[in-house]
Amino acid sequence: MTVRRFHVEGIVQGVGFRPFVYRTACALGLDGWVANVDGHVEGEVAGPREAIDEFAARLRTGAPALARVRRVRLTGDMPRAAYGPGFRVRHSAPAAAHPAPREIPPDAAICAACLDELRDPRDRRHRYPFITCTDCGPRATIIEDLPYDRARTTMRRFPLCARCAAEYTDPAARRFHAEAVACPDCGPRPAWEELRGEQALRAAVKAVEAGGIVALKGIGGYQLVCDAGDSAAVAELRRRKRRPAKPFAVMVRDIETAAGIARIGAAEEHALTSPERPVVLLARRRRTGPDPLAREVHPELTRVGLFLPTSGLHHLLLDELVRPLVVTSGNLGDEPIAVDDAEARRALAGLVDGFLTHDRPIRSRYDDSVVQFAGRTRITVRRARGLAPAPLPLSVREPVAGVGAQLKHTFTLAADGRAHLGPHTGDLADRATHDAFLASYERLKRLTGIEPTILAHDLHPGYLSTQWAQAQPLRRIPVQHHHAHVAACAAEHGVRGRFLGVAYDGLGLGDEGTLWGGEILVADLSGYRRVGRFATAPLPGGDAAVRHPSRTALGQLFGGEKLGLPRPYPWLTGSFIERLDPAEVAVVRTMIARDVNCPRASSAGRLFDTVASLLGLCDRAGYEGEAAVLLEATAGTEHAAALAHRVVRAQGLWVYDPAPTLADLLEWQLDGEPVARLAAAFHLTLANVTADLVARAVSEGAPRTVCLGGGCFVNRRLVTEVKRRLHAQGLRVLVGGHVPVGDGGISYGQAAVAAARLAGER
Repeated sequence: MTVRRFHVEGIVQGVGFRPFVYRTACALGLDGWVANVDGHVEGEVAGPREAIDEFAARLRTGAPALARVRRVRLTGDMPRAAYGPGFRVRHSAPAAAHPAPREIPPDAAICAACLDELRDPRDRRHRYPFITCTDCGPRATIIEDLPYDRARTTMRRFPLCARCAAEYTDPAARRFHAEAVACPDCGPRPAWEELRGEQALRAAVKAVEAGGIVALKGIGGYQLVCDAGDSAAVAELRRRKRRPAKPFAVMVRDIETAAGIARIGAAEEHALTSPERPVVLLARRRRTGPDPLAREVHPELTRVGLFLPTSGLHHLLLDELVRPLVVTSGNLGDEPIAVDDAEARRALAGLVDGFLTHDRPIRSRYDDSVVQFAGRTRITVRRARGLAPAPLPLSVREPVAGVGAQLKHTFTLAADGRAHLGPHTGDLADRATHDAFLASYERLKRLTGIEPTILAHDLHPGYLSTQWAQAQPLRRIPVQHHHAHVAACAAEHGVRGRFLGVAYDGLGLGDEGTLWGGEILVADLSGYRRVGRFATAPLPGGDAAVRHPSRTALGQLFGGEKLGLPRPYPWLTGSFIERLDPAEVAVVRTMIARDVNCPRASSAGRLFDTVASLLGLCDRAGYEGEAAVLLEATAGTEHAAALAHRVVRAQGLWVYDPAPTLADLLEWQLDGEPVARLAAAFHLTLANVTADLVARAVSEGAPRTVCLGGGCFVNRRLVTEVKRRLHAQGLRVLVGGHVPVGDGGISYGQAAVAAARLAGER
């Protein structure tokens, strides 16, 4: 008889791991016990040595679907403790005063077994919206503390009835130690004003059927719901939410319905049906009959964001309504998604026609995640519900926090070889989003047990995240914006040495105080050297130019960097300038000539804006990135020849001069070339430019591993064309798959850079 102590780290609480350990030990005839201890699982096993070896192997390889086992440790032989025969699940041990870093399970969508019960009239949980088991349900959004037990979740206010308690304590039951277990007799209940249960659900269904907008309390926050096929309802939602053009996500009943709306590949289907249930951006199918989606859902775009129901409540709504639903964040403009009931009624009262709520509190705010695929390449647009805060690998020892950028804000807590990328906050533009960031930061620190001693932040002094970091009494490490972008990609893929970074985005402060955004960097995680860039152009009005692509275009036409060639625009730009307000054109030309409020930027993102405006697609953007989104949608899969481009040597760097590209574009436009072909030609040209800049860097000794980063690489066509050309040069090309390629991944990159610099100091 051998007795050994075991310790398991990873995502092993709230995922059915203790029941799995119990069943494994019993199957092998082992005695002992298992318990949640702090954020980990510990226990003892007693039995033949061979059986214990098999037990340890199964812990590593046979864990439940939602578990992520990072480390299994067994002690040597030890004396038999004072427990009898058999194996038991013990009560959890209290948290330590200074806990080791812990991993928090993300929320998981309703599983197939629970969905069958939800729809089975013979089951006692028939049509119960909050059905869950060890394989599904809320986790990160209801946890108040660790170890993960019902008493430390928002379910503690719902005492188990006798039948739920019997399942909870039955090792053979699927709900054995499922902390969120509940039923109609003892669990949360839906509500609509004074109505409860089925009556509340019917009231919400009637409101949507009548063309109304409903605030629904989802897993990670409130959502705004309406009929996706009702043009008037969707248009009214846009008016009330002050979201004139940005596309809405659509929830559909099942994968068959999704396949009738969009083209779905194997990777996309896997993501749609996964426990994470992200919104997946998909290409629309061409239709000959009636369209189930109103054109106002995703105006002027050929792609739509679809996702499947995440909870029993969503399934019940879709089963009753039998139509796709717009399901979007419950907020106004760029405010944080509402989670508190009183806060929701205050913030959303003027947006909705009723509230379908419930009495289970949401402890942490998690919006919906968004992903897409370029072939087999996964691109994460937003990492939130279902994905965050599951840890990502990162070579880090001293506790570090990356506090993120300004737009699409996230933060990252990192220690002990892993990083927790916090939930998507939004744009740190006001007090509400700043407060949401601080609340999420404090909560995740407490839950993970990570207390940072180092803060990594952006160089830009105007970012609220930077200002907050600089006010803290901790050591600070400033990280250049574009270095953070490419470092995030490199760190995710485990690149430890030098690499070539291609960073294309809107704007970020460079290390010499100018604005960057089209950069080629020779880098490692601790530092970088700029070897290439886009030519600079003025941004008339500074930040205001981001919302006015026509101003960005005027900046390129009238103030683009002089690199040795004449700019042949006057005879080509007539029709473009005539389309604009003459007074605005005069003011902008004067601003550029006098260099008044016209910071210069080497930005790929602003070049996308320029081309979108020149082609008449977007002169004023209703949301950040709209011009680039419309340009990609217009290009579609159109075949085209590339436009001219020119790379010159300037100030020791390889510089792409867009003047020949824009001149070619305007000349083809005057010759009557279709807009779609011109949009496609620009994408091909930018891919050629990237290949040219990279080839020149490699010829001068740059590494042959290329990391792509920055918001421009959300563009599927750009990613595909760039990868194709770089692969043709024999280069290894990496794109962030689980870390957002845009500013949502900046905090992870900041943490990676800080960790590497700290390691270099030792």
